[in-house]
Amino acid sequence: MNYTLLIVPGLGDSGQEHWQNYWLTKFDNSKKVIQNDWNQPLLSAWLNNLDSAISAIDGKIVIVAHSLAVSLVAHWSKTNNTQKIVGALLVAPADVDSINHTPEETWNFSPIPLSKLDYPSIVVTSSNDPYISTERAQFLAEQWGSAFVNIGLKGHLNSDSQLGYWEEGQGILQSLLTIIEK
Repeated sequence: MNYTLLIVPGLGDSGQEHWQNYWLTKFDNSKKVIQNDWNQPLLSAWLNNLDSAISAIDGKIVIVAHSLAVSLVAHWSKTNNTQKIVGALLVAPADVDSINHTPEETWNFSPIPLSKLDYPSIVVTSSNDPYISTERAQFLAEQWGSAFVNIGLKGHLNSDSQLGYWEEGQGILQSLLTIIEK
């Protein structure tokens, strides 16, 4: 199957050592959503940029979202035609509904939509993510109809986690692609 891997970073963008940036260089079929303001996110502006990026792609799309971008994708999917989206890897969702887990500048992404997604998806979390509890991540996965993977003690799965090309994540992506191709 031909598809575009659409990388959707969260708050602050993905730094140089973030696995999303490694994936952008590894996968020739990848593109990145660019936001106007990575540090003061406004849901409406981020939705417009995500929608523009999706509209500009011809063919099928597999979304790879990290952190705040997971909520962004849930919001977008609730109100837009998801026909182009064939799957989503939703990594380290940030619990924007919890003032104890996320910074104030992300709270305008609350409430996180709990509608079932119209495409196959996998939610990936770690047991010690400071931005969401494992139970909450599993609850979101259940609501969205997503498979759920807890990869253990690896933090927020960002640059600080030092994942490099994150081979484990590539394996999870491959399992999503297998589901899509059935």
